[in-house]
Amino acid sequence: MSDRSSTSSRAHRILVLGGARSGKSAFAEVLAAEGGPVRYIATAIPDPADLDFAERIARHRDRRPADWTVLESADPAMVLTAAPPAGTTLIDDIGTWLTARIDARAAWDAPRGTIAPDTDALVAAVTAYPGRLVIVTPEVGMGVIPATRSGRLFRDEIGTLNQRLAQTCDEAFLIVAGLPLRLK
Repeated sequence: MSDRSSTSSRAHRILVLGGARSGKSAFAEVLAAEGGPVRYIATAIPDPADLDFAERIARHRDRRPADWTVLESADPAMVLTAAPPAGTTLIDDIGTWLTARIDARAAWDAPRGTIAPDTDALVAAVTAYPGRLVIVTPEVGMGVIPATRSGRLFRDEIGTLNQRLAQTCDEAFLIVAGLPLRLK
């Protein structure tokens, strides 16, 4: 992942996109660590009945350095409105946050745009955030059209949100097979 060395020291908002198991979180963690102390916003809301997801969360926890400040199950829009700490804030990831927001609004069968207040608040918080920020998000729009309405809803909402975040971020990377491709 040598392309990370070419990130600008002035860039303070960096978007890292990638598919499942692409290496996006690991790449983002390296970027974050290069910026001094790290505040890690973990957006996943664990379900005790979902052992597979619990294992994924455990792998992420095990990989994090002990000196990082971690906020679990946090809403990034709320956290980003507070004064930034020294160093870097890392959000991992926007896909689990989006799923939680769709769940919270019972929007899986609602009209498109039902979660717009949430996504608008997130984009506004990212845009206004004065500290160094690394955001991890899934890229899910490169495959087949999902067979279910909920799959299509998620794909459409994350695609639109990713476009908005990419516009406000200073840099963006797409991670494919563990390799970073600079988008901007």
